[in-house]
Amino acid sequence: MAAEVADAVAGGRPVVALESTLLAHGLPSPQNRAAADELEAAVRRHGAVPATVAVLDGVPRVGLSPAELDRVCGGGLVKLSVRDLGVAVGLRRDGATTVAATAALAQAVGVPLFATGGLGGVHRGARDSWDVSADLAALAGTGVLVVCSGVKSILDVSATLEVLETASVPVLGYRTDAFPGFYRRDSGHPVPWRVDTPADAAAVWRAHRALGSPAGMVLAQPVPPGDELDAGLHDRLLDEGMALVARRGISGKDVTPALLEHFHAASGGASLRTNLALVRANAELAAQVAVALASAGRHP
Repeated sequence: MAAEVADAVAGGRPVVALESTLLAHGLPSPQNRAAADELEAAVRRHGAVPATVAVLDGVPRVGLSPAELDRVCGGGLVKLSVRDLGVAVGLRRDGATTVAATAALAQAVGVPLFATGGLGGVHRGARDSWDVSADLAALAGTGVLVVCSGVKSILDVSATLEVLETASVPVLGYRTDAFPGFYRRDSGHPVPWRVDTPADAAAVWRAHRALGSPAGMVLAQPVPPGDELDAGLHDRLLDEGMALVARRGISGKDVTPALLEHFHAASGGASLRTNLALVRANAELAAQVAVALASAGRHP
């Protein structure tokens, strides 16, 4: 754990974990390196300490230096979910952490807040492929509040929400009654609960933990209205992307990066701007919730 992060955790000051898969696999170079600085700066502007998470030289790192961020954004890192952490550590590999792995490492060092773009979920056609992201299982047993923009619209949103319900993971909409669809503000599905202030989100999280639940929680914030991807463009890109992965026989954890790459390449940069806007907004909200948690006393 970086010294700044360790000092903040020990002192009960607000900290926000940030994933590294977004930087290593979700955004192209050089935008990924600029985004790394921008996200950490957004967290700091709202009064919290940023802690980007990765595994470097086989060592889990919670909080990265500028040189370590350069390594994460420079390519060559493997994608690590929870199941891969021990392997990467044992073989002394470099890896970027997914939502699941970031949540696990954040919880291990006492950081309860985590900001990302979109959760993984149940893939379309999972009835036959059994392709379900480890993010969902991790949330069921990892006590971390994840601020996101719902799940990526390339997934089966309805089935994902059902899995979260079965796992007793609360889903809150932030200033919305609709569950966000990543690039789109409304996935077409409602959220079970709504909160309208960071203080309310913090109060719900504290109560959830105080009642003894081992599960995490999802705080879903739509992309800012002016940054939402055009509906027609979104639907065309999604249809093209699904056809592309089917034609190339892409499956498993390689599906999402392939689809996101298609969105970025075929949208003239529009999807990249949307992606950056929603991740920035989520980092800011997570920092605000972290500050509210810290002001009410050390998190449970």
